[in-house]
Amino acid sequence: MTSLPTPQPNQKKLGLVIDLDTCVGCQACATSCKEWNTQGYSAPLSDTDPYGSDPSGVWLNRVHGYEVKEEGRDDSRVVNFPRSCLHCETPACVTVCPTGASYKRAEDGIVLVNPDTCIGCKLCSWACPYGAREYDYTVGVMKKCTLCVDRIYNTNLEPEDRVPACVKACPTGARHFGDLGDPSSDVSQLVQAREGFDLLPEMGFKPVNKYLPPRKRRDAQTSKAVALPKGDGSAMDRLFKWADKLLGSGTASAAIQEDHSDKLEG
Repeated sequence: MTSLPTPQPNQKKLGLVIDLDTCVGCQACATSCKEWNTQGYSAPLSDTDPYGSDPSGVWLNRVHGYEVKEEGRDDSRVVNFPRSCLHCETPACVTVCPTGASYKRAEDGIVLVNPDTCIGCKLCSWACPYGAREYDYTVGVMKKCTLCVDRIYNTNLEPEDRVPACVKACPTGARHFGDLGDPSSDVSQLVQAREGFDLLPEMGFKPVNKYLPPRKRRDAQTSKAVALPKGDGSAMDRLFKWADKLLGSGTASAAIQEDHSDKLEG
């Protein structure tokens, strides 16, 4: 069986922080992950009958939607829950691997699978409680999230592009990447500020990736009224006041014919 690297002080732990409050379930993370990793470390990621009645294929990142109710409310909401490898500190998928194909990198904590030595026994998928392993029937080996290891260290890319493809593609900024082993890092500070949590902590695998809980919803009954900012008397401010008065007077069609250019001077 495969051994884990010996933990070191100030160990680097690269991982993701996923904000369940701002994830809209658009699948941009899943599709960008598929696109990048099909040409990357785990290539190819197969698809079988993608446009047929029974499509199947390998996806390293999936997004699930759950209907939930908040305490004290009768209505429900949909929480989108992205799921991929959590790059655990003590991953069971590594320790059960009979060939050493599944391993954890000592330098940054990323968990990977060597496709050249994987025999497709599926022990790792049975050991993983998060369902993060994908068996590729086309090539007979296990595939999983690589944290875009071939991207985050690629010096041919601009520094702002050296992040996992899912992070780069997220339109709402719901995904964050960084060193969770550094308490002063942006991601660690974010986890602390938003009370981020581990997935299934009772299992004892210490996932590096964290989730930020959804915030409580605000509505007309629970939200405090916020005063609008006062005007500064500028030309733009006067324009908005005129437009607001015009649209609220019910005489817009007649007023449009008038010349209001003198009201914009100054």
